[in-house]
Amino acid sequence: MLAPYLGGVLVLIVVPALVSLGLAFMHYDGLTRPVWAGLRNFRFFFIDPLETIAIRNSLYFTALAVPLRLGIALGLALLLARRGLGLYRAAVTVPTVIPDVAYALVWLWVFNPLYGPVNAVLAALGLPTPGWLADPASAKLVFVAMSLLQIGEGFVVLLVGVRSVPRELYAAAVVDGAGPLALVRTITLPALAPWLMLLTYRDVILSFQYTFAPSMLMTQGDPYYSTLFLPWLVYEEAFDNLRYGMSGAIMTVQFLISGVLVTGLAVVFRWWQTKDERRRTKANWTTDDGRTTNGEGQGPVRRPTRDDRRPKA
Repeated sequence: MLAPYLGGVLVLIVVPALVSLGLAFMHYDGLTRPVWAGLRNFRFFFIDPLETIAIRNSLYFTALAVPLRLGIALGLALLLARRGLGLYRAAVTVPTVIPDVAYALVWLWVFNPLYGPVNAVLAALGLPTPGWLADPASAKLVFVAMSLLQIGEGFVVLLVGVRSVPRELYAAAVVDGAGPLALVRTITLPALAPWLMLLTYRDVILSFQYTFAPSMLMTQGDPYYSTLFLPWLVYEEAFDNLRYGMSGAIMTVQFLISGVLVTGLAVVFRWWQTKDERRRTKANWTTDDGRTTNGEGQGPVRRPTRDDRRPKA
C-alpha cells in the first residue's frame, strides 16, 4: 500500500538530493561532461561575498519570521478555539491556500511605493511613506510580513492541540484561583509543547524555501542584494550562470545549516523539558507529620523511612 508513496519519495526527493550532492563536487555546465572538482565549489562558496550575504539574509528571515509566525498562530488558536467562530477560522487559513505566484504579485502591488494601498493609507494619515521593496532597509521586512499571513497549517495544528487539552485541568486551576495568563502559562503552553516543537522544526526548514517565489517575482535579490536568499542564489547559479556544481554546493550548505538549526533547537527543547521536570520534582513538599505531597493534586504520600529499607525477617 505504501509502495506508490515510497516510490514518489524516492524518485522526486531522494534521487534529486543525491544528484545535487554529487554535483556539489563537480564542475558541470549542463553542456559538457562533469569534471571532478573536489571541495573547490565549497571553498569558493565561503570566500564569495554574495554567498555570505545570502546566508545572512536567510538567517535574518528565519530568526524573525519563525517566532512571529508561531506566536501569531498560537494567539489566534487560543482566541478562535471556541465554537461558532468557523468563519474567522476559515479567514485565517485562506491565505495559505493561495498559490505562491498570485500571493507574491498581490503583495508586490500592496507595497508598491508609488500607488500601493499601504503607502496611500500612510500618506492620508500624514505619516512617512517608506520605499518598501525599493529600500534595502525595509525590503526584507516585506518578506517577513508576507509570511505572517500564511500560517494556516500551523494555526490548524495548534487549534487541534488547544481543543485536546482536558477542560478539567482548567476547571481545577480556576478553583485554585488561577487567572487567564496563569492558565496559559501553566496548562496550555506545557500541553502544547510537543506541537510547538514540531511546528518550530517545520518552519525553520521551510523558511529557507519560502523566500524563493517572492525573490524571483518581486525583487530578484535587489535592492543591493538585500533580498538575496540562498534559494534564489541556487537558481541563479544553476540556470543563469550554468554552474550546476556551485548550485549543488549552495544547496548542500543550505541543508547543513537547516540541520544545525534543527539540532540546536532539539537540544534547547530537551534542556527546557529537563528543567521543567526538575522544577516539578522540586515542587514536592513535606508536611509536619512526615508526609510528602507531590504538588499535583494526587494527595499526601508517606515519606519512606530507614525502617522501610531494612530486610524483613
